[in-house]
Amino acid sequence: MMPFINRELSWLSFNERVLAEAARPEILQLDRLKFLAITASNLDEFFMVRVAYLNDCKKNGPPDDSGLTSNEQLEKVLERTSLFQLGQITCLSEILKNLHGKGISFLKIEDLTELQLNYIRKYFEAEILPVITPLAIDPSRPFPFLANLSLNIGVRMQDEDKKSVYAVIQVPSILPRFILLPSESGRHFLPLEELITHYLHDICDLYRIIAYGCFRITRSADFDADEDTDNLLEEMKRTIKKRKRGRPIRLELSVDFDEKMKIFLRDMLRIPKKFIFELPGLLDLAALMKMTTLDGYDNLRLAPIVPALGEDFEGSEDIFALIRERDRMLHHPYESFDHVVAFIKAAAADPDVLAIKQTLYRVSGHSKIVAALEQAAEAGKQVTVLVELKARFDEENNIQWATRLERAGCNVIYGLTGLKTHCKVSLVVRREEDGIRRYLHLSTGNYNDTTARLYTDIGMFTCRPAFGADASALFNHLTGFSMPPQYNKLVVAPEHMKKFFLDRIEQEIQNARSGLPCGISFKNNSLLDSHIIHKLYEASEAGVNVQLLIRGICSLMPGVEGISENIRVRSIVGRFLEHSRIFVFENAGDPQVFLGSADLMPRNLDRRVEVVFPVEDPMLKNRLYKVLKLMWHDNVCAWELGADSEYRRVEKSGKPINSQLKLLQQNN
Repeated sequence: MMPFINRELSWLSFNERVLAEAARPEILQLDRLKFLAITASNLDEFFMVRVAYLNDCKKNGPPDDSGLTSNEQLEKVLERTSLFQLGQITCLSEILKNLHGKGISFLKIEDLTELQLNYIRKYFEAEILPVITPLAIDPSRPFPFLANLSLNIGVRMQDEDKKSVYAVIQVPSILPRFILLPSESGRHFLPLEELITHYLHDICDLYRIIAYGCFRITRSADFDADEDTDNLLEEMKRTIKKRKRGRPIRLELSVDFDEKMKIFLRDMLRIPKKFIFELPGLLDLAALMKMTTLDGYDNLRLAPIVPALGEDFEGSEDIFALIRERDRMLHHPYESFDHVVAFIKAAAADPDVLAIKQTLYRVSGHSKIVAALEQAAEAGKQVTVLVELKARFDEENNIQWATRLERAGCNVIYGLTGLKTHCKVSLVVRREEDGIRRYLHLSTGNYNDTTARLYTDIGMFTCRPAFGADASALFNHLTGFSMPPQYNKLVVAPEHMKKFFLDRIEQEIQNARSGLPCGISFKNNSLLDSHIIHKLYEASEAGVNVQLLIRGICSLMPGVEGISENIRVRSIVGRFLEHSRIFVFENAGDPQVFLGSADLMPRNLDRRVEVVFPVEDPMLKNRLYKVLKLMWHDNVCAWELGADSEYRRVEKSGKPINSQLKLLQQNN
């Protein structure tokens, strides 16, 4: 069996690298808190989707490529999660200690002054008591439905006959999780659940309170819509409701949780012991994200970046003229996403533009792109928008955008049955003196102006006829009944992409055997597809040098004697989430560079509409070579994967190189 790292364990490894950023003492304290909150949010989603999936798998089903059955995977995941959560608590303790020294304190009731106690009493009576609802549980009142990821307080009481009586109080998510207290110096905060438990006797005064504790439920979100329907929009609405009521897949309890109440919750929620985690300190560390933007503490976090205008867009405000001159490229967040918005806005306002076609996968809450598409439709242009309703956890948002776009007069479609449309494509059709010309924006990332400041992505503008013809054929395939076309330049999944990568790797193998220049360099979020991995092993055995920058999941095991000695894998985890996908093939001395929306995973290659596209302009290719070279020499944010499946920080040798910081400095 070829060496293969389990997907779930590889993902946990990635989240451990994010936690390691939170633990770095040289990082500013509120930025450390942000990394910690990200690890908690990541873990929530992991349980909602991946752990729920493993739990649903047949216990005696076939093992995965790493040789582990679903049950064995689940055991390893839960064991590692327990250790990880203890690491989170240790990290939080250190961060809170440091924040206390900077004037930000998280207090307990026993820490409060007389002034603060008076304040919380008034706050409780005015703000909390009218909102909360204690829910008694007895034969006439069944166990209540508790929302996914909600924080709750369980209370065990004793009636006149000394029988246990239970109640649940949901901590209101509509109120601030951390209450700002009056203080003569600094900022003092009290967790909302701490305040509520302090006044439990005012809430539950019918019986004697024996014990109480906080708990949190994570529910399965592993649901897929039934696409065999006449109305996908309505089916997605039903699926979202179903997800909100998914079965519990994790129960988190505060430390020293009452044993009888624990058994009661376990029975009521029908959750096995192995999915119960008892944790010291705060539950729901993701809530700490709101604390990272506190006013008045700019010295405790990095200043927000100001993206550069973009070197390819200097000297002219006519974006169509610039693209006619040559292909243009933007590297976010170092260069401004405003140019992408300006492209759509210019198309909406230009009387010579006849049509705009665009894919939308994840967009921001106040999308300037959507607003521009609405303006174009209202101006009488043909506007076609493919909104992917099945983008996980963005379904509700996308349903709202789809409805709004339809009202504005856009033609809104939802893609092909059984496939998610994940490609990032904008096509503008314009009438010019010499005929119809098609302008195209292709990207590795979403049309989302919020994440464009947080994720690294690369977009390219072109009006090359072959690219435009391919884009038109792609949209015709997505919106109508045309057969999947043969493309000139674009590589499109699921029909052609896996074969494209396998063929390209095979060509590098043949070049190596013929003594020609050969080499492979990929930058991806994830590498999981077994066919691609086995082909890369074959390339390594043939002597092809393979360099892989894989941020997250990587199931390939590098450095194994006789199999992957010529493969190196690094992961960069820093201030920005590395999201761009770059593929370089040495191609016998005539290197070819591709960008795209796809990761090398079965879901991307087999079950999604993805686009990978060549970069043909020599200037842009040269820029991308420099980006990859810089990232490969990063010795601040980089980790290297060893043949033992463990990641280790790349050792600093000489001058520290932070590739993200360097790119930020180069563009400003």
